[in-house]
Amino acid sequence: MKSFAFPASLLFLSIAHFQLQAQDDLLSDLRSDQNVDPGYVPSIFKSTRILNSHSVETLHKGNLDFRISHRFGKLNSGAYNLFGLDEATIRLGLEYGLTDRITVGIGRSSYQKTFDGYFKTKLLRQRNSKEGAFPFSLTWFSNMAINTLRTDDALLNANKSYEYRYAHQLIIARRFSRFFSFQVAPILIHTNLAETNQSNDAFAIGGGGGFTISKRISFNIDYVYRLPDNQYKPYTNSLSLGVDIETGGHVFQLIVTNSQGIIEQVFVPKTEGLWSNGDLFYGFNISRQFNLKKNKKI
Repeated sequence: MKSFAFPASLLFLSIAHFQLQAQDDLLSDLRSDQNVDPGYVPSIFKSTRILNSHSVETLHKGNLDFRISHRFGKLNSGAYNLFGLDEATIRLGLEYGLTDRITVGIGRSSYQKTFDGYFKTKLLRQRNSKEGAFPFSLTWFSNMAINTLRTDDALLNANKSYEYRYAHQLIIARRFSRFFSFQVAPILIHTNLAETNQSNDAFAIGGGGGFTISKRISFNIDYVYRLPDNQYKPYTNSLSLGVDIETGGHVFQLIVTNSQGIIEQVFVPKTEGLWSNGDLFYGFNISRQFNLKKNKKI
């Protein structure tokens, strides 16, 4: 089944490409809906994710986002493992816009059979109008995850609350021009049961940028720096490079990263791959949005 995932994903991409001419550009419509008030800057990023990290963006009210996130094994694992294609970590998620500024989501990852849920609210929006300019957008993000992998550990079995982990971040972003956007986010990861000689709280700073190549394509960088007191071995900082491809109603993100984990509780404190050693994972995110909002009667 794992080896089937790659050709299946290529088929999915091909179908989406041929549908492009027949579809309305849903994402462009959503952006125009979100910018009814004059002066607000259009969406800073194409998706609710830069690559691994959440972006400053929220969904429009009534929009449902079905998201598939997939990471293969290490590229340097050799031909026997088909350079990582024989392995896979996957997350399936559903996200919904309660309002234009509030998004909620749930997901399930194959890594440690983890379930997660998040809440995200846009507090401020960048505005360049003469009536009242504001220099950046500001979004709050909180996430809770639980590891449901079966274990023989008596301590974990006696108290399942030890399996809960939390992530919080304040995302600050600015669109500097038509071609460049950037965000920075202080991050707190709390684990109810930490590893030996580690703190329950891990602090990091996330940063990411988007470089627009064309109307539908952008190049993204996503980096997480663990603060000095949180740099526990053998873990390292997460660095991801990728490309966003926007079609009618879809956003495809093609990614190369040193992090196989997909949610913040994994890739922020527990990234193990080293770019210098070739410990890289190829992957992708597929986002498909559905507008569930009823059309207003004219």
